[in-house]
Amino acid sequence: MKQQEVTTYYLEMHSAEELNAKPQPEGLEVIEAEVKNYRFNRYLYQLVGEPWQWRDKLMLSDHEWQAYAESPQVRTWFALSQGSIAGYYELQQQAGGNIEIAYFGLSPDFMGQGFGGYLLTHALKSAWNWDDPQRVWVHTCTLDHEYALANYQARGMKIYKKTAS
Repeated sequence: MKQQEVTTYYLEMHSAEELNAKPQPEGLEVIEAEVKNYRFNRYLYQLVGEPWQWRDKLMLSDHEWQAYAESPQVRTWFALSQGSIAGYYELQQQAGGNIEIAYFGLSPDFMGQGFGGYLLTHALKSAWNWDDPQRVWVHTCTLDHEYALANYQARGMKIYKKTAS
């Protein structure tokens, strides 16, 4: 069986002024998980990532999850709609004034309701409000939702690198 070629896109933004914000939809609330708990991060990762074959963290031990998710360099927000988790994102602070949107996505039950643009707007605003960053970046690939790349670009992020594997 031939393996599908995957293209990965790396996108960045260098100023909060580049953000093309999408308004908050009615019935969607985004909350920061201020009390860190790696089990919650693992749950969100599995809930949102399963349809897109997110596997990079599935084999991590509890200790490895805890070291990552409860680090001061990682912050997590989750979106609620009708009392259920509609999506989430994690920001990771890195050297040189970089903030990575490490994970971002909607729960399967909430796709197609117009939440993605606002959740990404919220993620970018949160990143720009965290210790004066110089750049916010993210990567996505052709295994992600068909509108993922378009959402990043619509919010003002620009592709700076593309790889195929």
